Amino acid sequence: MTIIDNAVYVDGHRACEPATLDETYELLRDRHGMGWIGLYRPDPVEMESVADEFGFHRLAVDDTISAHQRPKLERYGDVLFTVLRSARYLDDVERVEFGELHVFTGKDFVVTVRHAESPDLGLVRKRLEESPELLKLGPEAVLYAIFDQVVDEYQPVIDGLQDDIDQIEDQVFGADPEVSRRIYELLREVVKFMRATQPLSGIIADLRSGFEKYGVEEELQRYLRDVADHVERVVEQAAGFKVLLINLIGVNATLVGQRQNEETQRLSELSLRQNEEVKRISSWAAILFAPTLVGTIYGMNFVHMPELNWRLGYPFAVVLMFLVSVGLYTIFKKKGWL
Repeated sequence: MTIIDNAVYVDGHRACEPATLDETYELLRDRHGMGWIGLYRPDPVEMESVADEFGFHRLAVDDTISAHQRPKLERYGDVLFTVLRSARYLDDVERVEFGELHVFTGKDFVVTVRHAESPDLGLVRKRLEESPELLKLGPEAVLYAIFDQVVDEYQPVIDGLQDDIDQIEDQVFGADPEVSRRIYELLREVVKFMRATQPLSGIIADLRSGFEKYGVEEELQRYLRDVADHVERVVEQAAGFKVLLINLIGVNATLVGQRQNEETQRLSELSLRQNEEVKRISSWAAILFAPTLVGTIYGMNFVHMPELNWRLGYPFAVVLMFLVSVGLYTIFKKKGWL
């Protein structure tokens, strides 16, 4: 088992650091303090040892071993089982990387089981150890501090998503052809982030509903209310990102359609201009072809051509070429080809 940190606290102070879990169990029985055991990806056999000692429910243990759970809060007798999803933003690939944290809290113990590198529980432990008055309030103080750390780590994700959405807006109005794929991929990450954050509102509401029943200290109640405010802000921002990205899909589709229509119109106008040029060229070719045809026929110099010996043959040929050319010009002019 990877034991990240294992300590027993008495009156808000770290009293000792047991070398083994069995020693931790013994010290908790003798000192009547609070044990905080931090585990990292324990194997099933080792997890069973902790579960047997503290009386974890079989379903909660199975969830912890299998992992891949959605955020939730479940109470099994005196043991509260909480699943949280941490998150960090990988800006280079525009992807949200999620971690999973399982927290068991009882009367005199906290067991945290991490399945990823985040959240930074070492920072939580250090902050609480620097505030003995808060830490001596017991396992609830640890649970709320863990909530606070998980939610605080959401803010860089929000900032990263906001930066990328700003870039996407510039791409959309800059006619970047790759922007559609980027919008869909970022929308997918936002939806996954919402799945990790939205259940927290319900979890905190359930915790707050038990304040009176379990006699939660006023200081802890204020602490959790502050966490709840942060959660609501994160949830609202994520929901706003989803709406904005969906709108950007529509805007981008509209702009792409407009650009396609403009391109189609431009091609149509170009085609019309080309047709007009073809008409002009064809008209002049026909006009020039008529005298060429007449001249070619009379230039063959056959012996038996009556017009060759005709006194008016040359004027007739010239007038014929002129009249045919004028006639063709008039016809093409009326049709608008010239």
